[in-house]
Amino acid sequence: MEFLVDGNHTVVTRFILLGLTDDPVLRVILFMIILCIYLVTISGNISIITLIRSYSQLHTPMYLFLSHLAFVDIWLSTSVTPTMLTGFLRQGVALSVTGCEAQLYSMVMFGTTECFLLATMAYDRYVAICSPLLYSTQMSSRVCIPLVAASYLGGCVNAWTFTSCLLSLSFWGPNQIDHFFCDFTPLLKLSCSDISIIEIIPSISSGSIIVVTVFVIAVSYIYILTTILKMRSREGRHKAFSTCTSHLTAVTLYYGTITFIYVMPKSSYSTDQNKVVSVFYTVVIPMLNPLIYSLRNRDVKEALRKAIVRIYS
Repeated sequence: MEFLVDGNHTVVTRFILLGLTDDPVLRVILFMIILCIYLVTISGNISIITLIRSYSQLHTPMYLFLSHLAFVDIWLSTSVTPTMLTGFLRQGVALSVTGCEAQLYSMVMFGTTECFLLATMAYDRYVAICSPLLYSTQMSSRVCIPLVAASYLGGCVNAWTFTSCLLSLSFWGPNQIDHFFCDFTPLLKLSCSDISIIEIIPSISSGSIIVVTVFVIAVSYIYILTTILKMRSREGRHKAFSTCTSHLTAVTLYYGTITFIYVMPKSSYSTDQNKVVSVFYTVVIPMLNPLIYSLRNRDVKEALRKAIVRIYS
């Protein structure tokens, strides 16, 4: 049952996700592509977590944060991808209102947590390069654990902002969402409530988080760049740059996409553009992160080589 009669109104009890495309041939092709990406995402991020836990040389704050980033990427992708894959197999996926709220909460929570973790990793690189003698003190477990906990807490708070706004809306009419998951903006279009204030609150919340975390990242890298340019050793400069390039790549990819979706005015892009960018940051980026960090990180590559040798020896 998708509707319930409540007085003079028909209350929506289920939403229908229309997915990415109506073309049956294209759905099959996209199913295979997204399934492969999802499998690479899960295996790649689990491998990163396993390597970091298994090798003592990776038991440092930087890799602690990286392991949590991998964990968050797994759940960010998992909160969306299975529903998307189901939508490729059949036209229209039905989700209960509660299920839709849970999916939105999960996606926003892990997406926001990733923002905070990327900012924390930038601060970690700042301390390591600009104050190496104080690194063990300033990035001790007493500091790192609260930073990780604060990242998850920030994700929960922002997710609750989105979900509480959604809970205040009424849905009496159409129940078809022109998206592949329960995103906030498509749900607003179906609401019968006054959304003039409600649509602004999540943008302010997300925008504030993006501004704060980007500020931390920018200031950290300004100090890092200044310190690197003062280094006399060419090898030292190269080593310092190499520890930052993978993080900067991940930051650029992630913040570029979420800024497009949650900060830019909704009138400046179409629904199809929103879908494409959403696929990129919920499905593609979680797959790319372990590749970015493993291919450009000497310690991770060495740990991976030892793991492969151990398996085949």
